[in-house]
Amino acid sequence: MVCIAAFIILAIIGVFVAIISIFKPKVGKAYWKMFKKAWGCLWKKVRLQKCETGFKDDVKNTLLSRVIIKHPKWVKPLSIIIEVISVIIVIIAVWAILTAIKSLLALWALGSCNVTKPSACSLGAEVCSIDESEPTNPIEATGRWFTEWGEIFEAIPDKFKTYNGEDYDFNYITVPGDNADKPVAVDIFDPGCSVCMISYRNQSNSGFFDKYNVRLVPFAIQDADGNYKFKNSETVVRYIFATEQVKSDVAIKLLDRIFMDKNSEGISYQNKFNEDYSSEEAAMKLESWLGELGLDEGEIKQVREITTYPEITDKMNENRDIIENQLKVKGIPTMIFDGKRHTGLWESM
Repeated sequence: MVCIAAFIILAIIGVFVAIISIFKPKVGKAYWKMFKKAWGCLWKKVRLQKCETGFKDDVKNTLLSRVIIKHPKWVKPLSIIIEVISVIIVIIAVWAILTAIKSLLALWALGSCNVTKPSACSLGAEVCSIDESEPTNPIEATGRWFTEWGEIFEAIPDKFKTYNGEDYDFNYITVPGDNADKPVAVDIFDPGCSVCMISYRNQSNSGFFDKYNVRLVPFAIQDADGNYKFKNSETVVRYIFATEQVKSDVAIKLLDRIFMDKNSEGISYQNKFNEDYSSEEAAMKLESWLGELGLDEGEIKQVREITTYPEITDKMNENRDIIENQLKVKGIPTMIFDGKRHTGLWESM
């Protein structure tokens, strides 16, 4: 283990030695001689051959040379400590390499290098992440580490899969202009997600809604404890589904107000729903919009009643099952169109 640990350390400091050797060539030559010995030892270990004991002794003697003279009794325990530290260095290096491989595979297969908490990965697509609960103890953390490998390998075949939005039994609302000649596209969003808002605006401006029959799937992100990521997303989703049952062409207009409009102070309504409104105030605002959009008092009352129906809860749960368990989505917005799945901000094209 000493020679392997030495190789790892020498490989790490190699960059710095390369710079120093520009000014002091002797340092570079001495380093290169030691590195070749370490590599030769490692290569023999890989081929299950015995490593040269001379190199191991060279490393130990270098580290213990001063101790031998002043404190000879310390040599044996320090030698054991060096062996233990070498094992720890090797374990940490192997863990780091495996973690790096796992992160790269997760980024490719799932769109995020952090499987449990996609929002923690700065390399992934710009999304509102669907995070899982963090492990609370080392045993859970270890189990979670292996579970993540399983999720990654399970997701790899999906990279080569052809997606068809019509294959998934979503509960959705449609964009006006539905035409049988246009292909179907699915757009999963959370009303409280700022990335979804920007993506929706980009789609509207780029003609995405004109090119496809878009099925808009409202989805309120929840954590492992059932808490909603955005304060009033559940209320908005319930009103969208309830309005769709009473007056289907008005449901999308509620979404337009949240994603496209601002109040008199120039503040986005999405921001108001996320930061300022209580659930009661959010419901009142949505109902006031329904009145402005042509619903009478009886219809507004009907919408209010429908939001409490188990049927609406069932619709939300059905969508959650498809999104989290069937599609295994880690972040939204997520779109399905042209046989592919796209996760993250939709850029204008």
